[in-house]
Amino acid sequence: MTTRRIFFTRLALDARIGILEHELRATQPLHIDADIDMRVDQQVNDHDIRSVLDYRKLREAIIEECTRAHVHLVETLGDMVIQRILNDFPEVFRVRLRIGKPLAFSDCAAVGIEVEATR
Repeated sequence: MTTRRIFFTRLALDARIGILEHELRATQPLHIDADIDMRVDQQVNDHDIRSVLDYRKLREAIIEECTRAHVHLVETLGDMVIQRILNDFPEVFRVRLRIGKPLAFSDCAAVGIEVEATR
């Protein structure tokens, strides 16, 4: 079996996330890193995007899941994003996701979680 990985490095977006008073009132930036592994069962046709998993669709799914509603915990958001990818893209068999909150603390670049799931 051949596998292919699509990755996103520091996808930046604003999300409604958190349990603190100021987090409940406004969006805050998130940085998303993702490694998405899929099975490759057909030859790539350089003239047909349908012969590969279009990373634009993966990006849209990640952004949509992160921005559609307020989520209290970053752990919950991570689980939601992973489930969305596994549900919407059957060729994906492994997702590793890192979500960072860069403004959470002034003494570090970011704090967040990393979660991984396989099917």
